[in-house]
Amino acid sequence: MGSFSSQPLQPVKVAAPPEATSSAEPLPLAVPGAPTSPAEVPVFNNCWSCRVLSGAGLIGAGGYVYWVARKPMKLGYLPGPGTITQMVIGISIACWGVVILSDPKGKAFRVD
Repeated sequence: MGSFSSQPLQPVKVAAPPEATSSAEPLPLAVPGAPTSPAEVPVFNNCWSCRVLSGAGLIGAGGYVYWVARKPMKLGYLPGPGTITQMVIGISIACWGVVILSDPKGKAFRVD
């Protein structure tokens, strides 16, 4: 498994600015959702190990935040607004990890 930083850098070609003359025809618009060039394709487009690692880490972090907020409640203390906020943030972090694991955006497009 390689990383983006271990690959050699390739020179980027920059197009020359257009001349001062203006054309009457507008430029064609790109189709939304489709990359216009290979440079716009995401680096981690379908990296299963990256999704598992980051998704599991976020689920674990969210579980820990929720558990720390829940611990005083088990001792009999009433929850305050801060405790409830911390529990909501913990659940949100864990849900973010589930979304990364399930990859709903990647499955929306069929790869031929």
